[in-house]
Amino acid sequence: MAKHGKKYLEALKLVDRSKAYSPEEAIELVKKTAYANFDGSVDLHLRMNLDPRKAEEQIRGTVLLPSGLGKTVRILVFAEGEAAKMAEEAGADYVGSDDLIKKIQEGWMEFDVAMATPQMMGKVGRLGKILGPRGLMPNPKTGTVVQPEDLPRAINEARQGRVEYRLDKTGNIHVPIGKVSFTKEQLLSNLTALMEAIVRAKPSSAKGQYIKRITLTSTMGPGVKVDINQALALKSV
Repeated sequence: MAKHGKKYLEALKLVDRSKAYSPEEAIELVKKTAYANFDGSVDLHLRMNLDPRKAEEQIRGTVLLPSGLGKTVRILVFAEGEAAKMAEEAGADYVGSDDLIKKIQEGWMEFDVAMATPQMMGKVGRLGKILGPRGLMPNPKTGTVVQPEDLPRAINEARQGRVEYRLDKTGNIHVPIGKVSFTKEQLLSNLTALMEAIVRAKPSSAKGQYIKRITLTSTMGPGVKVDINQALALKSV
């Protein structure tokens, strides 16, 4: 069993491990128990009643968080010709084709989001083994394979705080919902948007209780259990 430091154990004393808190209470407690000496992230962890081995239950999608993520997002776009010009004008940090592919193959990874036009995917496919495990491979399901005319919108959304959720091989979903410095209201609006999206993504083949456990944490901080029914009842204003 992992040993925890003094600060973690002090923070843990504030959390009732047997209790499932309302979303509002959980957010307040996560902020209160955050002890990192930097502005850590607040993360949502969902234990799903889905089988990741079944293709029809591998849910995946993106959500535009209304309050953003509170961090600078570095955006890379694989594009050529007029599409490359549009991406540059829309504010992408890196735009290119074979030059960027070669750079990534050599180990460069200084970006947070990768997009590509459909015409580029034949070339970008060579990076699957590098970008895939990092969750950075452009994919139509996550809105990162983008028609040239849609690049300005996609780049703007990524800049504002679009996040991806996906079921991992252990049947869990992990998504950041903001920073510890965010207000309770900002974190709650982001949590609401994510919960609504995940509820909408429920596969028709899913049986029984869809979500088995919901936990909120801050970077390095203790987990706070969230009442499932109250989280499912969250609605955007």
